Amino acid sequence: MKLYNLDISGNCYRVRLLLALLAVKHELVLVDLMKGEHRKPSFLKLNPRGQLPVLDDDGTIVWDSMAILVYLARKYGNERWLPLDAESMAEVMQWLGVMENETLYGLSKARLVGKFKFPGNLEEAQALGRKGLEVLEQRLAARRAGASGRGVRSLPAPAGDRRAGVQAGWPPPRDHDA
Repeated sequence: MKLYNLDISGNCYRVRLLLALLAVKHELVLVDLMKGEHRKPSFLKLNPRGQLPVLDDDGTIVWDSMAILVYLARKYGNERWLPLDAESMAEVMQWLGVMENETLYGLSKARLVGKFKFPGNLEEAQALGRKGLEVLEQRLAARRAGASGRGVRSLPAPAGDRRAGVQAGWPPPRDHDA
């Protein structure tokens, strides 16, 4: 299995994290955006959008971080990671929606504006990011308090020793903070 990757990409990081949590062996293939490798015909055959991450699982090509997460959870996880019943599946999709909205347009944009000097309104991005984090904190607090119903399931630590987690980007490097 190959993951076409850029270490500082949040989208690539979330895939590396799930690979580590599932203890799936993989090779990281660095794609140098500064050299335009993502626009070369060989890469565009993998992902016509020219974006990272891209997963090659023995010839099965999956692009887009959310699609890759779903693929990995279904193929290498079990129902704990991507349940089949409607209620639990809907909850997973809700949290993936938070990832695609408040995280992408909030936290990720704040990181781009604050750290990489991209144009944008830092305060608006931070406010949206905080909103998503507040929703997550409320859910986690309810789970800690023993609230009934479905919710965030406890996640296992990354498999293997600490070196395996570091290879996959766990814990996150401090210089990648938003």
